[in-house]
Amino acid sequence: MSEAVFLCESGQLLDSGRAVPFEVRYFGQSCAAFAIRYRGQVYAYLNRCSHVPMEMDYQPNQFFDTSGHWLICATHGAMYAPQTGQCRMGPCRGALVRIEVTEAGGAVHWHTSDKFQPDNTL
Repeated sequence: MSEAVFLCESGQLLDSGRAVPFEVRYFGQSCAAFAIRYRGQVYAYLNRCSHVPMEMDYQPNQFFDTSGHWLICATHGAMYAPQTGQCRMGPCRGALVRIEVTEAGGAVHWHTSDKFQPDNTL
């Protein structure tokens, strides 16, 4: 059964702007994750490049390239579509790991699943 976990206020996410970081347990392992807004919609992914499982942000919570249309891995330059997490350019294997999110009443929540649970080890 999925549980909604508060992530942030809607106003914290601006189109193609800074991400809001959060922590999850992914198959029992503590992992960094992030939420972004692109073209009015909120998306969330593990902060893990599909090329090499390293965190992607080039500055804290900065994932968009200078055009504001691609998520970019700072280490190897892999570029991902913000709406799907699919790799579109550069070295990568597949897609970013997506985390289900919803937005309602001025708040963004992420949703637990078999793969994702709150990280209570912090």
